[in-house]
Amino acid sequence: MIAPKHILGTFDEALASLRNNALMMAGLTERSLERAMKGFFERDDNLCVNAIADDEEIDQLEKQMDKDGVDILLRFQPVASDLRRVVSAMKLSSNLERVADQATSIARRARKLNQHPPLTEVELVRPMHKQAMSMFKDSIDAFVREDVDLGCAVVQRDESLDELNGVVSQKLIDRMATDPGQLRGYLNLIFIARALERVGDHATNMAEEAVYAAAAQDIRHQHATVSG
Repeated sequence: MIAPKHILGTFDEALASLRNNALMMAGLTERSLERAMKGFFERDDNLCVNAIADDEEIDQLEKQMDKDGVDILLRFQPVASDLRRVVSAMKLSSNLERVADQATSIARRARKLNQHPPLTEVELVRPMHKQAMSMFKDSIDAFVREDVDLGCAVVQRDESLDELNGVVSQKLIDRMATDPGQLRGYLNLIFIARALERVGDHATNMAEEAVYAAAAQDIRHQHATVSG
């Protein structure tokens, strides 16, 4: 679904700039998350440090998007689909900043793990990483393409990521009981798994906003109602 051209060219330019900043922010956030996870899996402290350093630039972009979004709302007072697109871009940036925070958390936990001998249980986290990254990328695609079906599909995948997190956490808790000497390592793995689960939550939020921007459908909490 492609938006019709707005009667005010200057509004189009302002909205395009806002969306471009959102995409730049999404690219930086994805890079930060990938660096953190690669640093975790490959025990590479330099990648972890780079992931942590990315956070400042992402924070600054969020502030800029907030400022630009408010400026658009005040200058043009958009309505209907135009208003939804501005607000959804601002909400997207907020969720991207929180994903970047999770990347920073993962990188810091990974650096702690790297100070000790490797744990084979690291492999438990791989399926969560794959699903969380897939949800993240698809939520951005749904926003860019204004793809309602893709946005809804992302939302439906959140529950399975939550279940994966529950399984991984329980396995690590069981390991703690049998190998208390590695307690701190298992705890760090649990926190990394939890961070990936939260990445999925933010991807779900972004997908919901993409659906709202494209079709004025509010699908928040619907999956919770169905699963409950």
